[in-house]
Amino acid sequence: MTSTAVSTAVELVNAPLLYKGKVRELYDLGDEVLIVVTDRISAFDYVLDPAVPDKGNVLNRLSAFWFGQTNDLIENHVVHIDVDKLGDIAKDREALRNRIMVVRKAERIDIECVVRGCITGGGWRQYQETGQVNGIELPKGLRKNAVLAEPIFTPAAKNDVGHDEDIPFERMQELIGAELALELKEKSLKLFAFARAYCEERGIILADCKFEFGLLDGKVILIDEIFTPDASRFWAKDKYALDIEIDSMDKEPVRAYLAASSWDKNSTPDPLPPEVVEETSRRYLDIYHRLTGKSL
Repeated sequence: MTSTAVSTAVELVNAPLLYKGKVRELYDLGDEVLIVVTDRISAFDYVLDPAVPDKGNVLNRLSAFWFGQTNDLIENHVVHIDVDKLGDIAKDREALRNRIMVVRKAERIDIECVVRGCITGGGWRQYQETGQVNGIELPKGLRKNAVLAEPIFTPAAKNDVGHDEDIPFERMQELIGAELALELKEKSLKLFAFARAYCEERGIILADCKFEFGLLDGKVILIDEIFTPDASRFWAKDKYALDIEIDSMDKEPVRAYLAASSWDKNSTPDPLPPEVVEETSRRYLDIYHRLTGKSL
């Protein structure tokens, strides 16, 4: 299924815009928030043109799927994902269908909770330099993409401007309190273990992922998105190998195209070629199908 890409929902929603991120837009519904997941795509901190058809649908429906799967492990912020319940708030229901989530308002905890099951990406770069990841000492002689004996929790302090900052767990405890930090660590590791086992059965390796949590009436709940290609690194088992850059099941075609182009990474890049957009859309639809057994 390929639909018209939605790059913003500002003209589609009859509610005040609270926040516009790289992909998500948040609208104020009083006690609740309407999240609209657009088809915008970002790479190297730039939002790119054009938007990628069906990307937002996949992200939203995958999050909804995983929130349902993990509801017994931890409470989450979802109220519903039914555009027909929005009434006059939705000016164009069909354009918004499958890409909305109404959620409870929670106080965001400004820590990105990252769990790594494999040593790759930014974790690998840290390890090469120091033998550690976020201050955690790892065995000598690990190879790129190696599966760690035990997943590690490597938090980052959230910055709304610029990159999030990798921090040791001790710093996280200082920032939000030892008890809350420990609770988030335990919940993150439990969620990762659940999803990794689920992915394993479907021929997918969950290499790493990130979570966001909030406080609602003093209770920790899961917010934002969960186990999507934008918040997790998925590898097809048959593509797995050590010492290489594994072709991950996400927006890799966009990253590869930009990396091979003459773009200087300091200015707005030219529009993506149609074949890159098409292949990226196909990737998002494929991971959705492989994880849920369903098609959009």
